[in-house]
Amino acid sequence: MTSQKQLDPLPHDFTDLLALSAEFGQNALHIQGAGGNVSIKHGDTMWIKASGTMLADALTQDVFVPVDLARMKVSVADNKPDADTPAAFLIPGASDLRPSIETSLHAVFSQRVVLHTHCIHTIAHAIQTNACDLLTERLRDFSWAFVPYTKPGASLARSVMEVLKPNTNVIVLGNHGLVVAGETVNAVRALQNAVHKALFLPAATLECADLAALMTRVDDGFYCLPDDPMLHQMAISERRVSLVTKGSLYPDHVIFCGIAVTALTPEKMAKNVLEQPVCLLVPGAGLLLRKDASTGAKTMLRCLADVITRLPEDAVLTYLTQEQNFELLDWDAEKYRKALNAE
Repeated sequence: MTSQKQLDPLPHDFTDLLALSAEFGQNALHIQGAGGNVSIKHGDTMWIKASGTMLADALTQDVFVPVDLARMKVSVADNKPDADTPAAFLIPGASDLRPSIETSLHAVFSQRVVLHTHCIHTIAHAIQTNACDLLTERLRDFSWAFVPYTKPGASLARSVMEVLKPNTNVIVLGNHGLVVAGETVNAVRALQNAVHKALFLPAATLECADLAALMTRVDDGFYCLPDDPMLHQMAISERRVSLVTKGSLYPDHVIFCGIAVTALTPEKMAKNVLEQPVCLLVPGAGLLLRKDASTGAKTMLRCLADVITRLPEDAVLTYLTQEQNFELLDWDAEKYRKALNAE
C-alpha cells in the first residue's frame, strides 16, 4: 500500500485487517464476488475497501483507499449532497480507485473496525416479512438492531445512525446484509462468526436437474448448462420458481443479474425470449445460463440459490419495489462497480 505524507500512518493492525478481509472475502457464505466492505479508522483517516475490488484479493492487491473521515462524518450528519459521493472524500493523490459506495455507512460507527457482509444466513432472514421476529429470537444474546431496506449510501447511513446506541455492534440490513463493528480486528472476526452461527440455516438437499429436458429448450446456441449444479436448485420446485420470479430480493442481484429471474413457460424455447436475460429457469428441470454471463452474474445467481434453498416452506418474502430496482440500475456508483466486474 503506497502511503502519502499527508496521511495518518497506517494503523498498527492494518496487516491483520487485510487477513480478515481475505478470510471472509474468500468465503461465499459471507461475501460474494465484489460485494461487502471493510474499514478501519485511524486518527482522521478511514481506510476502506475500494468500489469494485474484491476483499478476497486483499493480501495480493491494493484494495483499500484512505478517506477524510472527519469531513465524511460532518457531511452525513448535516445531510450534505456530497455524502453520496465517496470519491469527494478520498485523500488527494492516494489512489485512482473510488472508495466504496458504502463509505458513509462505515463512517457513522464509532468503533474502529467495521465489517459489512452479504452473509447468506443473514439475508435469508432479512428478506422475510417477519424478519424482526426471527432475529429477536436468534440474536437475543447480541446488541443488535434492524434497519429496513434503504438504498445503499448516505440515506442508509443516516437510517443506521437513528438506531445506533453506544453498545450496538450488530446491524441487520433488511433485504441487504449484515454489519458488525468492534475496536479490534479479532473482535470483529469473532463477532461476525458468532452472528453467522446464530443465524445458521441448513441448505435443502441437492436435487438432480433434468439435463436432457433442459437441452431440448436450447436451440439458438446462446444458452448453455451452468458449471455449478447448485444453480439448478432454483428451478427444481414450483415454490422456488415462484419465489425467484416474483421480484428482486437484494441490491447486488439487481446490479449483476437484472430484476428477478425469468422462467420459461411450458414448451417455450430460449430463442423466443426477446430480452435474453442472464439465465432462464425451466420449471422442474433446471437452469439455463447465457454463455456470455459475467463472473459477477454467476456469483450472484449462486448467492440467490444459496439463499432460496435455506428458506422454510412457509416463508413470506419482502421484495424490492420497482422504484427501488430502477434507482439501483440507474445509479452511477453501481454502474461503475459493475463495469469493474464485467468479465
